[in-house]
Amino acid sequence: MKLKKEQITNGILLVLLALFLFTPLGFHVRVQVSKWISFSPSKLDIEKQEVLSSYTWQLRDLKNDLWQFEDTKGKVVVVNFWATWCPPCVAEMPDLQRLYDAYGDKVVFAFVASDELEKVKAFLEKKRYNLPVYFNQTTAPIELEHPTIPTTYIIDRAGKIVLKETGAADWDSEEVFELLDELLAN
Repeated sequence: MKLKKEQITNGILLVLLALFLFTPLGFHVRVQVSKWISFSPSKLDIEKQEVLSSYTWQLRDLKNDLWQFEDTKGKVVVVNFWATWCPPCVAEMPDLQRLYDAYGDKVVFAFVASDELEKVKAFLEKKRYNLPVYFNQTTAPIELEHPTIPTTYIIDRAGKIVLKETGAADWDSEEVFELLDELLAN
């Protein structure tokens, strides 16, 4: 039985699709695509900005020490929900590392992982990231509930969520730096 050109083409497409969906090669392709389509996040319109109703939230850090979100009250905060298995999360991590490098001494950062501790440690070590990573111990404030990852919030000193971004974004942008500078000045 001789295969037709169309059957060969369909077979090749199925193999490529399988590679894309079920192998590490596909994961890296999805990461790159997420980088290419990411854009700078923008501040929420005033009427869409919510104030945190509670700061009651406990997390654990990479050393298994308890961390209270309550300690961020009155500070500018960046909260990022992510996982090592999430291509858009991995895609935005270099930008978030640069943002943390620039503002880590002025802004509180909390990278909340939806993953296993050892996988997160291995990922951070491999990529040479020094981000402050935490794991939920209690439920986050209702205003920080999110259906998908990555989701990132920027919260001002008054507890108002001024930026919420779902999906990979360009966090190493002039707009984000200007927003953080503005929030720190107030």
